[in-house]
Amino acid sequence: MSSWGFARFQKRKSPAARVTTAAMIQPVGPRVKFGYNNRALSPDSENAAFGLDNHAGDWLSCFFDTQAMLPVLSADNGNMDAPNTASDDDASVALVAPLTLAATPIGNLADLTDRVKDVLGQADIIAAEDTRSLHKLLHAAGVQFSATVVSHHEHNEAQSSKGLIAEIRAGKRVVFVPEAGMPAISDPGYRLTREAIAANIDVTVAPGASAAVTALVLSGLPTDRFAFEGFLPRKTGEKAKALAALAVETRTLIFYESPHRTAATLQAMADAFGSDRSAAVARELTKYHEEIARGSVAELVEWAESKTMKGEIVIVVGPAPAEEPTTFEQALADVRTRVQDGERLKAATRTVGHDTGHSARELYNAALADK
Repeated sequence: MSSWGFARFQKRKSPAARVTTAAMIQPVGPRVKFGYNNRALSPDSENAAFGLDNHAGDWLSCFFDTQAMLPVLSADNGNMDAPNTASDDDASVALVAPLTLAATPIGNLADLTDRVKDVLGQADIIAAEDTRSLHKLLHAAGVQFSATVVSHHEHNEAQSSKGLIAEIRAGKRVVFVPEAGMPAISDPGYRLTREAIAANIDVTVAPGASAAVTALVLSGLPTDRFAFEGFLPRKTGEKAKALAALAVETRTLIFYESPHRTAATLQAMADAFGSDRSAAVARELTKYHEEIARGSVAELVEWAESKTMKGEIVIVVGPAPAEEPTTFEQALADVRTRVQDGERLKAATRTVGHDTGHSARELYNAALADK
């Protein structure tokens, strides 16, 4: 089906603009693909942009592409229902496309979406984390493109971001693609996104596969609350410190790791989280040799040490078990211990009561009854 929709806007005298895409029709004029904008145009800006006259009486009409990139024709007044207050000079402002972040497959070529193919085919500049991987992908997917391909990686992202922002300002359609997966997740697309936002340039995303979410779903661990931790520090001491801070985390945790460090990282997790904590290790996701290992952290250490690890690794760790509430007898025993160690009874009952949720007065009275 064509992605072109028919949009109708009420006259300026109407309190609000209404958009409908129920009737999908083919465009009668050339397609306009400059940049994405999810804001409806006001009638005046619409006429200036498309040269349309209000022959229908109550409605003005224009065509827009609901999937490709749309033109930004005037400044946003911050209120979608308010009339456009831009001056007539705004029609002469240069059209600026957004920065587009496009996802790439994490292993299976079929996960490259049609939308991403279209975005890459229409781009003027493709900024790639790995240009060789991009060329292989485009060739394998049969994507026809005329864009200039440039490198944008962790070693040049500071300078590259500035150059790409300048190209967008000059009217170029710039697309960033990571080596694999969703952009801006543990890759230099994040810095480029921040630079674009700071420069008041719109950012849009053509989403796709994500190794983190795919591994989470396959792990069988709770998915209602989770946290992505990315790569842990490489140094042993720093890694242990980072894991210790997460030991009581009640959300499922997701980590990326390299194959040759997987066993050591799992052992560090066993030391920090306890050897019986539930976890899963995913490798070669969406590929022919996809593998998911599930079990306790201790079991996964043995599994990782028994084989030569290859491919991209995602480790998913279950949430810390909920602590059982302290009984009144346990709280009272704590009070007695504190008093024997020299702490005043009133201070001890107040502290224990605060930590356990039991009444400090009841603990105080029960402790006095022992005397």
